[in-house]
Amino acid sequence: MPGPDVKLLLRSTRVVTPEGTRPASVAVSGETIEAVLPYDAGAPAGARVEDLGDDALLPGLVDTHVHVNDPGRTEWEGFWTATRAAAAGGITTLLDMPLNSLPPTTTVEHLRVKQRVAEPKVHVDTGFWGGAVPTNVKDLRPLYEAGVFGFKCFLSPSGVEEFPELDQEQLARSMAEIAGFGGLLIVHAEDPHHLASAPQRSGPAYADFLASRPRDAENTAIEGLIAHARRLDARVHVLHLSSGDALATIAAARREGVRLTVETCPHFLTLTAEEVPDGATEFKCCPPIREAANQDALWQGLADGTIDCVVSDHSPCTTDLKTPDFASAWGGISSLQLGLPAIWTEARRRGHTLDDVARWMSTAPAALAGLHRKGAIEAGRDADFAVLAPEAAFTVDPAELFHRNRVTAYAGRTLHGVVRSTWLRGTRIAHDGVLTEPTGRLRTRETRA
Repeated sequence: MPGPDVKLLLRSTRVVTPEGTRPASVAVSGETIEAVLPYDAGAPAGARVEDLGDDALLPGLVDTHVHVNDPGRTEWEGFWTATRAAAAGGITTLLDMPLNSLPPTTTVEHLRVKQRVAEPKVHVDTGFWGGAVPTNVKDLRPLYEAGVFGFKCFLSPSGVEEFPELDQEQLARSMAEIAGFGGLLIVHAEDPHHLASAPQRSGPAYADFLASRPRDAENTAIEGLIAHARRLDARVHVLHLSSGDALATIAAARREGVRLTVETCPHFLTLTAEEVPDGATEFKCCPPIREAANQDALWQGLADGTIDCVVSDHSPCTTDLKTPDFASAWGGISSLQLGLPAIWTEARRRGHTLDDVARWMSTAPAALAGLHRKGAIEAGRDADFAVLAPEAAFTVDPAELFHRNRVTAYAGRTLHGVVRSTWLRGTRIAHDGVLTEPTGRLRTRETRA
């Protein structure tokens, strides 16, 4: 029997817990899960009971890779629109990337600007990555002490001049500084020399764009990261892995004890190069969507644990920047609201379960960021939930998306898994596409006593 402080009981025949999916009732006290109880547990007097039937109750998703672009490029996106899209898609916590906003999050002063802009607008809990650029090694520790979750760097040009890439010497210097205070470095890993030597052709042909971002650029960059991480005993995370060729190298380094984690993204797991029409630059991202055989390798990497997380890399822009020329169009895929159904559609086809999806999209990203109260349905965690109808299907209509510029590579696709509602710290913030006013909080890096 739940305690007297329980005011909410969520009941489902499919509750996704760390021990597996089972019928259960989840007792919520204030903002916290008090207990996961048998399905037929009684509710205390005065408690509200939400019977979800056969809809699945998942832990709220944690998306650690979102480009909100606010302030400075709010015509691309913004905290209001991005976090509404997140809430509609079952995401209850996101971390904002340090670039594409003006200013970039490379100093404490810049972090404070971003926090002031975000605070009144966020519909979900929101935190921030810092940036590592050639000139800010002295700023890394103060940023960490101010609460950023870690530091992002590029090894090749980022696409915006205010966030330059690190060369190998600068990478080693930044990594050593971050390792010195126990921080995490997250890396866009494409080797600039391989990119420079690849054929560069303008025009609408996707095959030409794919050739301009070869797998070797990722493979070589990851090998170099591993060497630095091994030497410095640093924590390093590979962002948006698209090359299946790198998996064996990653797995070997981890067996050796290198502190390396890896993410991939819904678009690499659900879209293939073979299906990208020429001129369809809504499919452009860097690194690129690769061939079907490569996609199979990424799914195997997820299945065997070499890849830890699946996160969106939501990187929107205004419609005019998606020109039909793959060489000049902005690279980024908007999928914040669609990641859960996109992944579930392909995961179920390949024999995976909701337990797997919850691990990849909630538990592992929360662990990566050190969000100890997020990522699982168990006592003591925040009462963050996504309610999913796994068998229901829908066709993606861009007009129904909440992010600011409704360009998406998923337009017209039929996906399985309808997000019925999203709950943040015990409060329902989205229900059948209707959202509440903002109730999200700004998050900073957590420390355990």
